[in-house]
Amino acid sequence: MRTRLIGWLFPLLALMLATPAALAQAAPVRVYSQAQLDQMLAPIALYPDPLLSQILMASTYPLEVVQAARWADVHPGLQGDEAVRAVEYQNWDPSVKSLLAFPRILAMMDERLDWTQSLGEAFLEQEPYVMDTVQRLRERALASGNLASNDGMLVLRQAGTIVIEPANPLLVYVPYYDPLLVYGGWWWPAYPPVRWAPWPGYHVRPGLSVSIYLGGGVRVSTGFFFGAVDWREHRVNIVRQSYYYRPTTVIERRHVDALRRGAPVRWQHEPVHRSNIPYRSPELRQRYQRPARPAPVQRETRERARPAPAQRETREREKPAPVQRETRERAKPAPVKRDSREDSRQAGPRQDDQPQQGRGRRDN
Repeated sequence: MRTRLIGWLFPLLALMLATPAALAQAAPVRVYSQAQLDQMLAPIALYPDPLLSQILMASTYPLEVVQAARWADVHPGLQGDEAVRAVEYQNWDPSVKSLLAFPRILAMMDERLDWTQSLGEAFLEQEPYVMDTVQRLRERALASGNLASNDGMLVLRQAGTIVIEPANPLLVYVPYYDPLLVYGGWWWPAYPPVRWAPWPGYHVRPGLSVSIYLGGGVRVSTGFFFGAVDWREHRVNIVRQSYYYRPTTVIERRHVDALRRGAPVRWQHEPVHRSNIPYRSPELRQRYQRPARPAPVQRETRERARPAPAQRETREREKPAPVQRETRERAKPAPVKRDSREDSRQAGPRQDDQPQQGRGRRDN
């Protein structure tokens, strides 16, 4: 009986010790605390879901966001489809290109670049927590009476989640609000929410809360948004292939095959669009960072493969010695002989060569 009990006890202890480790591997790493997630997501949590999904995607490519914002500064007045079609030649990620339709959002991300980079890394490393944080912020705004459907946005509750969609898919309104007011007060004194000044032209519209402002709508084409939030799976999906989402990488080409069958696919980060911007998180560096092309060890190895100085000197000694070259020079006609002939030509005919007739006449 005792032996049988010990036989059951050891497997049970092994299972108890292995369970926490397995759970730790399955759970995402929490690089940012809940206070930090609330802080960085507060200004965009009430955006329409399709727009929110493409902001999250674009935030993982901060350098391209800066480049697109600079382009928008040089081309003021362009927005919507007109702006996006104008950068078709650029090799930016489709999510970054799509934000050119909303130049104020790009300007905001460019001005708060540290916030943009933190948002992108939180999305890459803690995607489920990011999705949950957005839902909690929406619940607070709804409970405070500051979030409701209007002529610009539809606020719907579906399967226990709050979904925000454009009221007109071809006319997108970007809301502006003060996070300190719209959520009914702030609950993290040490982590105040990210805020910026109201955008020009924004005002309170009839039927809206005094905490949310809307400006003019941005006109887009059918199927403009290729991203969507899957609240049940806590992730962002690619839901359609559009003019703005063209396959440029291997992963995106794989997406197209699934999208043609009508199946949404999970969005995947493309490090090639990250350029040389390093990842702050060690886990992200290990997952995405490409090793430097010429590693220092490899360069040293190539240096060692070159001939050593002693070897090069030996090869130099094996070349024809200077003495041999001098010997070849001596084999040529000596300069002295050439000079003697030249002197004889310049001195004229010798005396022995004078005509004999003249000498005979003088003797007579």
